[in-house]
Amino acid sequence: MLLKRICWVFTLLFAATLVLRAAPTVEEGKNLFIANCASCHNKNMKDNLTGPALAGVEERWAEFPRKDLYAWIRNSQGLIASGHPRANELWAKWKPTLMNNFPGLTDEQIESMLLYINNVATAPPPGTGATATTPGAGGKPESSTPWMFIGLTTILGLLAFALMRIINNLGNITRVQAGQAPIQKTLVQTLTSKGAIAFMVFAVTLIFGYKTVDNATKMGREQGYEPDQPIAFSHKLHAGTNKIDCQYCHDSARRSKHSSIPGTNTCMNCHSAVKKGSKSGTSEITKIFASIGFDPIQSKYITDYENWSDKQIEELYKKWIGQEYMAANSLTAIDDNGRMTVENEWDGIVKALKNDLNGKIQGPIEWTRIHNLPDHVYFNHSQHVSVAQVACQKCHGPVETMDVVYQYSTLGMGWCINCHRETEVKFADNAYYEQYERYHKELKSGKRDKVTVEDIGGLECQKCHY
Repeated sequence: MLLKRICWVFTLLFAATLVLRAAPTVEEGKNLFIANCASCHNKNMKDNLTGPALAGVEERWAEFPRKDLYAWIRNSQGLIASGHPRANELWAKWKPTLMNNFPGLTDEQIESMLLYINNVATAPPPGTGATATTPGAGGKPESSTPWMFIGLTTILGLLAFALMRIINNLGNITRVQAGQAPIQKTLVQTLTSKGAIAFMVFAVTLIFGYKTVDNATKMGREQGYEPDQPIAFSHKLHAGTNKIDCQYCHDSARRSKHSSIPGTNTCMNCHSAVKKGSKSGTSEITKIFASIGFDPIQSKYITDYENWSDKQIEELYKKWIGQEYMAANSLTAIDDNGRMTVENEWDGIVKALKNDLNGKIQGPIEWTRIHNLPDHVYFNHSQHVSVAQVACQKCHGPVETMDVVYQYSTLGMGWCINCHRETEVKFADNAYYEQYERYHKELKSGKRDKVTVEDIGGLECQKCHY
């Protein structure tokens, strides 16, 4: 009987191991995708970016063993070198773009990513009542299924009960051998024993401690944060359609610690000539003119604009809106609610520009900051942009597809560390790294195939913390 119970206990342990290992989840896949894949593959899984669209990847590899797909994700160049037909087909289409290696990913983690990719690729389009959201869409992430944790808790509870029964039986055997009467405990007595109570207290403390630490690590993180801005600036239009380079507007990113929000003068480099847009676009551009004091009718800056009254400003820009905006879009002066459309447009401009501390139309535009690291964290944009030549999309996501910019990455410590562990340093033709003579020799001799940020001290505490 005792042997059977011991076997049953080990069976439960084995089952618990299977639950832990064989339960890939969408939530885990999402986190892994963001950390490893999102900088090169489009988040909608259906459009190409630096790498190919991932929708249907399992079907495209279906004729090959599953382990081949795992091998491709972990080390694509290794599979290409082995002569694999599918790997070489992809390489012929996408070279010279190299896919990063991820040797640390387990089969279960890869399955989680594939599950997430399939979940996003097959999700209904927005507006059809779907509840799941993609990374950084501004909504809540997909809720991970709790069944794995419920099952594991149940198994561990049964395991604890079985172990208590075994201990009780072993104690009775010892008592019988000593000539004492065995003690038969009821279920209630077993569950209310000191050992059972101690186990429950330990379990509650462990769960409470885990949730406390988990919530503490996420405190202050704003992944998906998508605030309204005073001007509806579309990165999709500027960086995507018009192909304006990120560093044209965010010029300080290549030469200072901060990326900085561009000043209105930068906007005017283009918009002194580009004065009109779509129906809403013209109103948004007028906000720029009104803040800096540019007369779009005469195409010149207004002298002594800071001393203009609100009435003078209103007369000028209402004339501009009525003359250009209304006529260009064939609009009547009265909207469906019987209000002047010019009045509506001007009211929106005043509301946006007067939303700052001085309550004036003139002056800097009060943009809402999106990305904000803690004060004890040091991050230098120029080191990453100019020296490491990291693309803006690596941290900020595909901004060229965003009408409204949101915080794409977690910007958490673990996210940064993983990037430093996996990112290969561009040693070739980069004078900044000439001082690492040993690494250059090892690369030349073939002793090592790459140098990561971790190798050059990227995980040292003082590099990121004061």
